[in-house]
Amino acid sequence: MPADDPRTRFRLRGGLRSTTVVLALGAALFSLGALGPVPRSGPAAAPAGAPAASAGTPAARGGGPDATVESLRARVRRLPSDAEGWAALGMAYVQQARSTADPATYGRAEAALRRSLDVQPSGNAPAATGMGALEAARHRFGHALTWARRAVEANPYSAPAHGVLADALTQLGRYEESFEAVQRMCDLKPDSAALARASYSWELRGDTGRAVELMTRSLGAAGTPAETAFARTHLSTLALESGRAQAALRHAEAGLAAVPGDAALLEARARARTVLGQTPGAVADFTAALAVAPLPQYLLGLGDLRLSVGDTAGAEAQYDVLRAQETLRRSGGEAADADAILFEADHGDPATAVRMGRTAVRERPFLAVHDALGWALHRAGRDREALEQADSALRLGTASAPFHYHRGLINRALGQPEAEHADLRRALAIDPRFHPVHAPRARTALSRIGSTR
Repeated sequence: MPADDPRTRFRLRGGLRSTTVVLALGAALFSLGALGPVPRSGPAAAPAGAPAASAGTPAARGGGPDATVESLRARVRRLPSDAEGWAALGMAYVQQARSTADPATYGRAEAALRRSLDVQPSGNAPAATGMGALEAARHRFGHALTWARRAVEANPYSAPAHGVLADALTQLGRYEESFEAVQRMCDLKPDSAALARASYSWELRGDTGRAVELMTRSLGAAGTPAETAFARTHLSTLALESGRAQAALRHAEAGLAAVPGDAALLEARARARTVLGQTPGAVADFTAALAVAPLPQYLLGLGDLRLSVGDTAGAEAQYDVLRAQETLRRSGGEAADADAILFEADHGDPATAVRMGRTAVRERPFLAVHDALGWALHRAGRDREALEQADSALRLGTASAPFHYHRGLINRALGQPEAEHADLRRALAIDPRFHPVHAPRARTALSRIGSTR
């Protein structure tokens, strides 16, 4: 499709509009299409296994992360001065780490990318792009932005470099600039990776129909199993968050037929099955996803599902693993993600959650982090401050059921029943079964409001 096709153009300068957003997509995009010649539990989770390379690159042609790593390691052994080969190996390691949740692999990724930069210190856009994707995957978004700009400076015509630039800007809350970067990426090369980011940009601005259209086109343009899995995962999530659970299940199953055992697709099917009341199947899918990658959103999803059916001991077993992961994160000095903040607020110490949230929002002023900090403040009894953060989370008009649910309960605590009613109604209108525990609570709260009117 021509780069100036009006169906691809976003009309970015038209301003921000209300949204239905799969916020998970933002984090997963970090490694989607990141290599040239890149987070459901809740709105902040980042699915594993996002495609690591554009079609046509060495990393893209491998049979999977492990196979790709091995073939590229063989390549750089034969050609130790091959800067592009080292860059491709580095991005393959990033993909492998995202698929397996093994943070040690990030060290190998950095070593390979640094080797590429040693071989070719200047004008090395692939390695700079890879470093940007790596830093984004580590949630070091300021560093990711620096590397992405270096990549764009080295090669202004690199679509993947503009993609990583867009990802970093999005997570730093610089939405208009991120939309411009996505536009440039699509102008240069409207492939599967660019179309996926375009889909996300339309979600952020409230056009779910356009988002689905563009993600469907991303699926049609997919040149690798990873790109296919990515598009199917997010088509499933778009459907689920629009209240279409059967469609969500069909997308997840179609993806698993093409890419068996993909953890993100297993999670997507688990969430669809949860909504459809297929609890044993949902438990099996969450368990299978955890066997591939023990990511926090899978643990939290399975824990919340078990809690919703009265299996308190089973839920606590998942939550205990989450607590252990959080201890490791703190020892490494990393800022918490939104899921960790929400979990601490609900199942730990709200004051600690507030401290985690304040640190996180300084480093990553993204919508989901504002929401998580707002909820932590509410749980700590600081509702006026909480409302400021909840409003920041919804400042783009985001049609997120969890965000509206959180703000609704904050408004209740502030004695504002009309605002509470409006937010809870909005949450259930967006997705009447948005969470196995919180959606029933939202319905109960609405009934209570109705009975007092």
